[in-house]
Amino acid sequence: MRYLYFLIAYFLMTAPVLGQASGNVNYRNNGQNYNNQNHYNKTITPPLQPDHSLVLTVKGLSNIKADTYIAIFSITQVGKTTEEVNQAIDERINIVKKSLEGKTEISLFVDMVSFVPVYEYEVDKKIFSKRTYNEVPKGFELKKNLHIKYSNPDFLNQLITICASAEIYDLVIVDYISTTLEQKKKELLTKAQNILKEKIKNYQEILGTDLTSFEKDLIDGFKIYYPSEMYDSYEAFSGSSLNLKKGAYVNNADKSVTLYYQSIVNKDFDFVIEPVVAEPVIQVIYEITMRIRREKKNENRKEYLIVTPSGEIKILPIEKEK
Repeated sequence: MRYLYFLIAYFLMTAPVLGQASGNVNYRNNGQNYNNQNHYNKTITPPLQPDHSLVLTVKGLSNIKADTYIAIFSITQVGKTTEEVNQAIDERINIVKKSLEGKTEISLFVDMVSFVPVYEYEVDKKIFSKRTYNEVPKGFELKKNLHIKYSNPDFLNQLITICASAEIYDLVIVDYISTTLEQKKKELLTKAQNILKEKIKNYQEILGTDLTSFEKDLIDGFKIYYPSEMYDSYEAFSGSSLNLKKGAYVNNADKSVTLYYQSIVNKDFDFVIEPVVAEPVIQVIYEITMRIRREKKNENRKEYLIVTPSGEIKILPIEKEK
């Protein structure tokens, strides 16, 4: 009995410590486990299928650091005339351009998004009738996007300050680009194929059968996930339970929503290239699946072709030899 009390006390003491190490993400609604990612769900395929075929799958993951970034800032300008709105937005863009002068590793592109009139309502008063509201032109709205390419990720902080000085505050997205993406994909493919060959060799030794002459089907493919797709959110707060009187009104405080980068977990793969992820990265998944049928190929099977009077070629059906 004393041993049982000791075990209970031990778990009560250690549970809070384990919870603190996991972070505030555990405050997600309904106790949802943040490792259960929607963007990649692993399905375990048993090697031996009901039709006695053998299915072998190899999955690999590569975490690739970006070497080029493109930040997109949105600018909106309104004015009473086309000249006014164009002049105002060009002045703001020129502030950014001048701040980036001399930085050869930085390039800027201005993308025209929209240029539309803005309307307001004018009241038309008439005697012995209801008020009529007419839409009349108020001015113009011009929208442009700034595409700024850079290679040092730390430059983004300086870039935000530069854009803020021009009253540009809307950072739309940051695109991550890797010039080694194709090279990394080839590396994934080669390593996965080598592992698949090893699996086939191991199964041949286990089954005591040469699988070379068996019929095989093969399917493979890549999936690429960029950092902008991998952000999740949660609200970290602890609520209280109150016994309120009927008709009581409660003012709930606004809860802060936290965004965080959630990479694909390494546990569902046969191998991982660059497994340690300390920053947002481009994640590439390669999967190759081979189905080996236990029925051997019929090397002696023959087919006869006939040509019809109209010139059409047909296969002549032949009964299997008993």
